[in-house]
Amino acid sequence: TAMCPVDVVKCNMQVNPKEYTGLVQGLGRLVAEEGKGATGCFKGWMPTLFGYSAQGAFKYGLYEVFKDFYSNLAGEKITKEWTGAIWLSASASAEFFADIALCPMEMVKVKMQISPKGTVPLQLGAAINYMQTTPGTGFPFRSLVPLWSRQIPYTMAKFYFFERVVCLFYEHVFTAPKETYSKSTKLGITFASGYIAGIICAIVSHPADTLVSLSNKPMYAGKGYGEIAKSFGYSNLFTKGLGTRIIMIGTLTGLQWWIYDSYKVATGISY
Repeated sequence: TAMCPVDVVKCNMQVNPKEYTGLVQGLGRLVAEEGKGATGCFKGWMPTLFGYSAQGAFKYGLYEVFKDFYSNLAGEKITKEWTGAIWLSASASAEFFADIALCPMEMVKVKMQISPKGTVPLQLGAAINYMQTTPGTGFPFRSLVPLWSRQIPYTMAKFYFFERVVCLFYEHVFTAPKETYSKSTKLGITFASGYIAGIICAIVSHPADTLVSLSNKPMYAGKGYGEIAKSFGYSNLFTKGLGTRIIMIGTLTGLQWWIYDSYKVATGISY
């Protein structure tokens, strides 16, 4: 939710690239035209809060469940030999269900963020009613397939590369026994590993993210995703708003892992 202004600019760079050409320019234009509050650069903060809270609960909770399930299913020997495959399978399985929880609020959020001022209600209840009663929105699950296409590769990269980068840090940089480092040092490693993983996540999932944004633009109402991609341009799917999204997702992913590990430290689960 704290990254909401960056998200608003990123979405508009994807769907209105001529008007929003960069992060700094986009933030300046957004504040000048619509203000700094919940109707301006923070528009969509409430569906972001509810949607991504639900998604996060499913994602992180079910990841641990599926990781344990697949490890027990494979057995100790195979789990040690194929640890990466366990991470990938568990994260993909968790994200499948997490996106079902996220999809309605994601559609509301994007609609709020990319619509011209005054055309869509910015209060959550009114916006949901607008989405339900307006033909062509496909609310609440029209965006689920592109959301899966964005979020499942994103989450697989997020968990796999986080776990792998953490291992690399302790193998090549922080080479003393792990228990000798302070909690703050270990949480710093967590944040750095999460940020690096987030950069990879942003790149692999960006085309699908652009499609989710474009599908809420009125000119694409009722069109299939293949038709939208062809009209917008395949290269644009990969590039429009990517730099801004890397900043957003890198910071977001680093903070998510930091909060998650801080919780485990506070409750005595880890470290």
